[in-house]
Amino acid sequence: MLSYRHQFHAGNIADVLKHALLTRLLLALNRKDKPYCVVETHAGIGLYDLNHPWAQKTEEWRKGIGKVFGRADAPESLRAYLDAVHAENPDGHLHLYPGSPRIARRLMREADRLVLYELNSDDCETLRGHFRNARHTAIHQQDGYTAIRATLPPKERRGLLFIDASFDQGEDFARVAKAVKEAHARFATGMIAVWYPLMGTSAIEAFERSLIGAGLPKTLQLELSTEPRDYSEHIPGSGLVVVNPPYGLDQEAPPLLDWLWRVLSPDGKGSTRCEWLIPE
Repeated sequence: MLSYRHQFHAGNIADVLKHALLTRLLLALNRKDKPYCVVETHAGIGLYDLNHPWAQKTEEWRKGIGKVFGRADAPESLRAYLDAVHAENPDGHLHLYPGSPRIARRLMREADRLVLYELNSDDCETLRGHFRNARHTAIHQQDGYTAIRATLPPKERRGLLFIDASFDQGEDFARVAKAVKEAHARFATGMIAVWYPLMGTSAIEAFERSLIGAGLPKTLQLELSTEPRDYSEHIPGSGLVVVNPPYGLDQEAPPLLDWLWRVLSPDGKGSTRCEWLIPE
């Protein structure tokens, strides 16, 4: 975990998927006047320089946000996400990419609380710098999984737990599934969103079985891949599992995913998925 640096991957296809869907979850929470709390377990640094040598080394962002930024034909469901990226690049040129903490704070109201966990000391210090003087925003240099017992249930009794682990260790799927089960036990009415990479059919199937057996309520599974599932040169895609998804997300997500897939996979490889892992 400590060796992982998202600066190499910022703005890639996985980020586009997870952050586009994150904005839909936050906007759904905004429909009610009551304040809510967003807790993120793996916050990163919050804002990424796409001209940084690490980002330039991989250039993953060119196949992700680089293809979406500035598209005039983007659907309305992507507007909040693209507005968040444009806000960091007011000159119209793509230099900076906002991570999920930055996107969340932009969409949350003044009274809503944001609680961020980041274990890496250097990244946590950078994160604090990007949120200096931000209201109702707490940053902790701790293992993000401790957030579940430390923050759930939140005093607002409304909110979202966002788990965006690096999955650079073999046991991450099992650890994430355990965290989801514990989070739901502590905050049954809360929304839980989990990003995951499509890395090995057996691993994904075991992850799905763990969630199905965890006693969770309705759970929606959304995926986007730009290569066949058995592609081995790199991870072919990723997904987001949402426990207690907002009403209508199962209808709203398919056209959003389809548009992203057509833009991000112009050769037609890969696929999208929007299915109930656990039906209502």
